[in-house]
Amino acid sequence: MNTPAGTSTTSRRTTLFVSALATLASILALPAAGQLTSDPYPDAIPQSEGVIRVAYVEFAEVPDFEGRPPRMMHLAGEPGSDRMFVNDMWGVLYRISSGGETVTEYLDLTDSDWGFSVDARSGERGFQSFAFHPQFREAGTPGYGKFYTYVDVVDTSPEGDFTAPSNQVTHHTLLLEWTAGNPDADAYDGEGPREVMRFAQPFANHNAGQLGFNPLASPGDADFGLLYMGVADGGSGGDPLDLSQDLGLAFGKIFRIDPLGSTGANGEYGIPSDNPFAGDGDPTTLGEIYAYGVRNPQRFGWDPDNGNLFMSDIGQNTIEELSIVTRGANLGWNDWEGSYRFIGREGVDGGDYRTDPSVTYPVAEYGHTDPLLVEGDAAASGVHVYRDDAIPQLEGLVLFGDNPSGEILYIDADNLPEGGEEGVRRILLNDDGQAKTLLQLVREKTQAQGREPAENVDLRIGTGPDGRVFLLNKFDGTIRMLVP
Repeated sequence: MNTPAGTSTTSRRTTLFVSALATLASILALPAAGQLTSDPYPDAIPQSEGVIRVAYVEFAEVPDFEGRPPRMMHLAGEPGSDRMFVNDMWGVLYRISSGGETVTEYLDLTDSDWGFSVDARSGERGFQSFAFHPQFREAGTPGYGKFYTYVDVVDTSPEGDFTAPSNQVTHHTLLLEWTAGNPDADAYDGEGPREVMRFAQPFANHNAGQLGFNPLASPGDADFGLLYMGVADGGSGGDPLDLSQDLGLAFGKIFRIDPLGSTGANGEYGIPSDNPFAGDGDPTTLGEIYAYGVRNPQRFGWDPDNGNLFMSDIGQNTIEELSIVTRGANLGWNDWEGSYRFIGREGVDGGDYRTDPSVTYPVAEYGHTDPLLVEGDAAASGVHVYRDDAIPQLEGLVLFGDNPSGEILYIDADNLPEGGEEGVRRILLNDDGQAKTLLQLVREKTQAQGREPAENVDLRIGTGPDGRVFLLNKFDGTIRMLVP
């Protein structure tokens, strides 16, 4: 052994031994005495126990966009009519007839007349969501003809209403209000949009989420006409700027605003007085926040029976979650990933389970290592609470799912679990007597179309009039409807 001048072999061995002890100590010093795990739920979702089989039909076909399959994100019914709409992330909003026979372009956000350029350069950017004001078809009301779009744009020169403490801005996300001249028209016939708010995004992913008005609220209710918005944590991984727990920053939150009001900081929207942090006397707290501590809140939906607001939130590398969102709730991220203390991309602290009583933990979760999923990939989606009797086996269930695998999952809406995979079961699709997953159907369809077989699905669950449930994906352009 070569040793430095003046250093004995014995002292060198001592130094190596001390160094080895220090390395071992650093390993053992991981949070909760080394309870790091990437598999906190080793008991997988049952593959056959509790499986529900439902039939489906191919309801409608959405056209390609410039030779590429549509990236369908959200499907919803129009208030006061039997028409439905679906958005393509590339930038187009389509109108769907009640029977699915026709799919027609309603609004093209990529039209240069609107004064912005849609940023759809990656799988997570583009036309994110839309929502029609509940008064859309009611002449003489403030919301007549109005609907809202949530879209990523290229231009970052205007100042953002909401920014992150970062020198990097990759793109902006806009909430836009459109006003149709004739709400019954086949295509949008109004002027250019009004910009309601603008987010300066620090990273290229986790850009937005869903838009939605509470369908259970009636005129005169405190919640009527208020827009809920998923605002993701700004991106990268692990929330490196610690945005989600900061009540002075927009990212990692659920917003609730009055899009027709003017009390917001830019005067283009209102802050409901009953929002949890509105008027609390702290000027550093955003009154727009309804709940916080979310990572990538892709989808939410209300239970028609009791008003529970369910939200699916995409996890980091370990846990996907379904939670109930309540006024002022802290959903935990990035201190927690699901029910476990978050350590980092490598996993969670398996020894620290639901120890913070101030956090609202998920009602259901599943792990990334579950054998049902696409290997190495998972992302929670959803959400629809089925309270109809048209498909009896679904009545009283919360439907959600996994984006990449297309697995459709459920829990009992009236006997909610308390986290983990307990109570989570599968829904399979009956295809001429064979039980199949949505991924199997999409692979078969893409092959029949002459495309490369789909490797995943990017599942979204849409809802229409009469409680109808639709399955969307980003690879074959087909909208499938669940039927008895």
